[in-house]
Amino acid sequence: MTIDLIISRLKNRYPPGKFNSRDPFRQLIATVLSQRTRDEVTDRASGKLFSKYGTATALAGADVSDIEELIREVGFYRIKAPRVKEIARIISNDFKGKVPDDVDTLLSLPGVGRKTANCVLVYGFGKDAIAVDTHVHRISNRLGLVSTKTPEETELKLREVLPKRYWRYINELLVRFGQDICRPVGPKCGVCMIGEMCPSRRGE
Repeated sequence: MTIDLIISRLKNRYPPGKFNSRDPFRQLIATVLSQRTRDEVTDRASGKLFSKYGTATALAGADVSDIEELIREVGFYRIKAPRVKEIARIISNDFKGKVPDDVDTLLSLPGVGRKTANCVLVYGFGKDAIAVDTHVHRISNRLGLVSTKTPEETELKLREVLPKRYWRYINELLVRFGQDICRPVGPKCGVCMIGEMCPSRRGE
């Protein structure tokens, strides 16, 4: 399997466009809100939240009940509301309002796992990192790029097999590909642009 060819075809279909498009703090909070929540719901909720509390200092001073009301659409909003307030407090007090740009420090924040930390590095700072969500985990295994059981294992294996120049692109490419073609149920193998290279391709 040619990784270069796979990436090239995916880029042709889904031209990357999200890099450095978001403030790191907003990217951090939005990614925390996105956990177990659809993208369109996350976008609406984070838009409401940031329209009222646009900085770490402002969000740190918000009432949890007000945050809950603004993000009510997202899953587990009662858990996420105090979490994002605490993240904002730490960013404001400990980091002078600036989101740290290294994975270990990001992982020290409440509710921040490897996917969230890597999303902040990629989309907030434009750094080379591999953010593995359910799409990236599923499709990487379907394509035979890795053979792993967990997203954490997938990240480590992709770091070994994927040239670093592709790291920052892989999340957006596979998320869009997973929503469009390589769906969890009923993948559109018959119209897949990389189907002939996929060991999991289904006959249609």
